[in-house]
Amino acid sequence: MPNRLAHETSPYLLQHADNPVDWWPWSREAFEEARRRDLPVLLSVGYSSCHWCHVMAHESFEDPATADYLNAHFVSVKVDREERPDVDAVYMEAVQAATGQGGWPMTVFLTPDGEPFYFGTYFPPAPRHGMPSFRQVLQGVHQAWTERREEVADVAGNIVRELAGREISYGDAQAPGEAELAQALLGLTREYDPQRGGFGGAPKFPPSMVIEFLLRHHARTGSEGALQMAQDTCERMARGGIYDQLGGGFARYSVDRDWVVPHFEKMLYDNALLCRVYTHLWRSTGSELARRVALETADFMVRDLRTAEGGFASALDADSDDGTGKHVEGAYYVWTPEQLREVLGEADADLAAPYFGVTEEGTFEHGSSVLQLPQHEGVFDAGRIASVRERLLAARAQRPAPGRDDKVVAAWNGLAIAALAETGACFDRPDLIEAAVAAADLLVRLHLDDHARLTRTSKDGQAGANAGVLEDYADVAEGFLALASVTGEGVWLDFAGLLLDHVLTRFTDEAGSLYDTAADAERLIRRPQDPTDNATPSGWTAAAGALLSYAAHTGSEPHRTAAERALGVVKALGPRVPRFVGWGLAVAEALLDGPREVAVVGPALDDEATRTLHRTALLGTAPGAVVAVGTEGSDEFPLLAGRPLVGGAPAAYVCRAFTCDAPVTDAGRLRASLGG
Repeated sequence: MPNRLAHETSPYLLQHADNPVDWWPWSREAFEEARRRDLPVLLSVGYSSCHWCHVMAHESFEDPATADYLNAHFVSVKVDREERPDVDAVYMEAVQAATGQGGWPMTVFLTPDGEPFYFGTYFPPAPRHGMPSFRQVLQGVHQAWTERREEVADVAGNIVRELAGREISYGDAQAPGEAELAQALLGLTREYDPQRGGFGGAPKFPPSMVIEFLLRHHARTGSEGALQMAQDTCERMARGGIYDQLGGGFARYSVDRDWVVPHFEKMLYDNALLCRVYTHLWRSTGSELARRVALETADFMVRDLRTAEGGFASALDADSDDGTGKHVEGAYYVWTPEQLREVLGEADADLAAPYFGVTEEGTFEHGSSVLQLPQHEGVFDAGRIASVRERLLAARAQRPAPGRDDKVVAAWNGLAIAALAETGACFDRPDLIEAAVAAADLLVRLHLDDHARLTRTSKDGQAGANAGVLEDYADVAEGFLALASVTGEGVWLDFAGLLLDHVLTRFTDEAGSLYDTAADAERLIRRPQDPTDNATPSGWTAAAGALLSYAAHTGSEPHRTAAERALGVVKALGPRVPRFVGWGLAVAEALLDGPREVAVVGPALDDEATRTLHRTALLGTAPGAVVAVGTEGSDEFPLLAGRPLVGGAPAAYVCRAFTCDAPVTDAGRLRASLGG
């Protein structure tokens, strides 16, 4: 008998719809049921491509005896963290405060008022490595609930009070200046791994937002050290196992310091952010490797993550069928020498094994290897390598594919729109721009209501029930602003403005601090507020970036002031923890640079000279520059007002900080003024 999750749209919740556990989705009714039955709530949070979530589900939630115990003594609530990042954030903060660590699956026990009193992540079915079994935890919590209720209430009350005391107030602080950004760069240099690229030790995550800061810092200051760290890290990642050497796209992170063995799930947000970073690296350096990786990653997103409705799916699983009916992590991606011989024959397998770093002993499990691109002496026949890659990719396509989470998340689609629009523009790939426009159209059509309020998710053309959070408004605005610059269609600037109005009125307090949820959103035990960038830009720093770009486009003082106040948090955190506020630092670079405002005016958008000036403007490296393109007298963009042709020829106007250069008609002079 399916449980209450059978009618949900989340692929993660649907994975649990046939569990014997009597699951509830997060809802007022679930907590009312707990109150009525006088039972604690088991809150289990995860997401569909999470390996250990699958393991715990199989070991415990599919076990009838465990389910019987849960159903008798708890009201069990299942949450997809990607649908409800607010619920996830509030309780993850409690887990980390209580245990010093966090992760998914997240397992939290709550009172019927939603107050947490016992925490954990994955619990095994039998005691292991000093961890109690899940059944032992359930029995202990049940006993505490029935025999020591006052103690439980005290613990819950203390935790809620402690969380309430963590309000952040950096709204009065100023945006960071030269000194703070230089200090942030110094901090990154200390944590940089010069042998392997990247920052810190294992596990190693792709630092896309930090690289964006380094590229912008180099563009503004000429710092060779910043560019070197960005370049070397991008090259190491692109040559490592974290990058799919056959199909393009990046895995979530590397379990080792050398980028060899990935955690194989592929997330839309990582690939969107990295696609944009490699495009920007190419723009700064002309690197052929950066060009290839940017385009392969864009093609991966469109080929493997695009949904029938034109949006982009959230993720591909790490696990897949290894051919024996058993789900194994990485099965789709890894190779043994024997498998290479089967597909390629002896001679080409002898070429492919050293080229891709496939060894007899293997770099992964059971003698298999993750494909890499080690540095080689000597020259390889490019045509032969291309044929090898093609045949391996075709053979891999015959393997059982990893599952796909088809949920369309507004924020992550906003990041994908920005990446595909800019990558398409830089490499003259109109198909990528069209894919970005189609995703933006879907968001407007399905995720945006008549009041420009965003729904966070949709699936199969059906909007979900959950309200958008700050990162949705900010990242979708970011995507629309990029689309406006690339397409010359002012409607995308208008839509961004509608979204940012919500940021100013519903997500910002009087002091200028930002919250992850709107003032009129569902009340949780605490209103979540996290300014640090993790896997994606925080809503806080993403909002600062979008507000600043919108202000540059429109001259709106309230938007610029809000961006500057929001960057106060970067002044506080940047010098201390630069790795965790990379996007904020990148936005601060744009603020210090102006950002520059570029208006390109021509007799027609398809006029060759106009197109050349527009493309030159988009290829400029000036941090956060905004671009408007249109015909003389057009009211498509505010920046076009009063911008005539020069001697009848197309012209580009560049302004910053209320000062404008003389208009130029020559692409070379425009390039020089934008650092392109």
